[in-house]
Amino acid sequence: MADLQATTDTNGIADADQENVNQTLRQCSSSVSASECSRAEINEEDEELRRLLMPRIEDLPAVPPSAVESNFTTYYAPDFMKPGHDQYVRRHPNGLCVIGLASTHVAFKDEGGITSVDFNVGKSDRSGIKVTGKRKKNAQQLEPNSALCKVCTKETSYIVRCCVKGSLLEVNDRLIEHPELLISSADREGYIAIIMPRPTDWPKIKPSLLEQEDFTKLRTV
Repeated sequence: MADLQATTDTNGIADADQENVNQTLRQCSSSVSASECSRAEINEEDEELRRLLMPRIEDLPAVPPSAVESNFTTYYAPDFMKPGHDQYVRRHPNGLCVIGLASTHVAFKDEGGITSVDFNVGKSDRSGIKVTGKRKKNAQQLEPNSALCKVCTKETSYIVRCCVKGSLLEVNDRLIEHPELLISSADREGYIAIIMPRPTDWPKIKPSLLEQEDFTKLRTV
C-alpha cells in the first residue's frame, strides 16, 4: 500500500511538472507569436514610411524640379492689357510675388530678340527705388496696370505691367546692362520685379490669374 501511495504521488508530481512545462511552452509560444506580430507591425509601418519618403523610381519626374518650381507657385496673366502680352506671377508662401515675362510673350517673337530694358516709365524711374526697413519704407504702391518697365526690340517696345496690386520692393536692374537675361533665363535671373501684395488683396487678385495647367491648355490650343 505504501508503495502504491508513493507511485501515485510520483505520478501526480510528474503530471504537475508536465502541466507546468506545457503552460510554460504555451506562454513562450504566445510570447513568440506576440513578438512576431509586433515585428510584423513595425515592418509594415517601416514599409509605409519608406513609401512616403522614398517614392518609386518610376514615379519620379524625368527632370527634378528647379528651386523656383519647389519654392514658388506659378500663375499667369495672359494677354495682359494687350494681346500677346503674357506675363507670369510667381508667388512665394510668404506672399512675395515675382513678376516676369512668360515664354509666350510676343516680345520673344520679334526678329533680333530683346535689345534693351528701360525702367524709366512715365514720370517714374523704377530702377531708383530704395526700400528700407521691415516696413519697406519708400516702397511704391502700384496697381495691376502700373508700368514696371519697357522691353525693347529692334522693331518696337512693350510695356511690362505689375499684374498685381502691391508694394514694389525691387526691380531687377541687372537687366539694364544684361537684357539678354530675359532671353536666356526669363523665369529666374531674368525676372522683372518683386511685389508684395497685402494679404487681404491676394484673394481678389488670384481669380484674375491662370494656374500652370490652364495656361498651358490656353496656349497649346
